[in-house]
Amino acid sequence: MTDLITGRPPRVSAAQRLVGVLTAALLGVDAYVHLHDAHLYDAVTTSWLSQGDLFRAEAVAAIVVGVALLVWPHPVGWVLAALVAGSAAGAVFLYTYVDVGRLGPLPDMYEPTWDLPGKLTSGAAEIAATVLAVVGFALSIRDRRRRRAAG
Repeated sequence: MTDLITGRPPRVSAAQRLVGVLTAALLGVDAYVHLHDAHLYDAVTTSWLSQGDLFRAEAVAAIVVGVALLVWPHPVGWVLAALVAGSAAGAVFLYTYVDVGRLGPLPDMYEPTWDLPGKLTSGAAEIAATVLAVVGFALSIRDRRRRRAAG
């Protein structure tokens, strides 16, 4: 497939665009749950910050990266999406199954249940977004190689 004007392969394939939209949507779900529930965790705190603050930071990161993928599906964006979604998924699993206690400025966020509003939804969205971000990264690299080969 070539661009009708330049005769070169398009900068972003339809597959990469679709994966970007899906990843951004999943990051949006993650952001919504974190913003919606952040106030429930404001009491879990250290002298530095609260778990609610971390929820808000996660939501902002997910929104920024999701929008970036829609506007600029570049390998860097895919890596950032994988890091944001993967770190959130890792945190929710870690703090559900392991009581690590307080870590430096991070409060003790141990919560050994999935029966909380949005937790299962955001965890599933984070895992799916991580997988799709890796797929998007692979598609992005493939598209770049094809463009280079086409000259």
